[in-house]
Amino acid sequence: MRALAVSSIKRSLAMPDLPTIAESGFPGFDASPWYGVFAPSGTPKEIVRRLYTEIVKILSLPDVQERFSSQKGTDLVGNTPEEFATFYKDEISKWAKVVKDCGARVE
Repeated sequence: MRALAVSSIKRSLAMPDLPTIAESGFPGFDASPWYGVFAPSGTPKEIVRRLYTEIVKILSLPDVQERFSSQKGTDLVGNTPEEFATFYKDEISKWAKVVKDCGARVE
């Protein structure tokens, strides 16, 4: 078996020579898994900022970096709460359109 492309919008740090699906002829294609940390609605901004600061510190620890880099295709981001909120809203919009366009329904 041979990998043909990665489904993320950017090349993987773990496999930099492997093109993206977008580079392979499907512009705009991005179907990459992601993980995020959410806090309850109304959490004070200073608490959210502190969580962000501590999580970024943890993500920069060598053993955490090593653990994630050993999982091919897993790139750590650690974006700000504002960047993550924008990303999350964009993901909801993108996948809502996919569901609508293909007519998927819950059974």
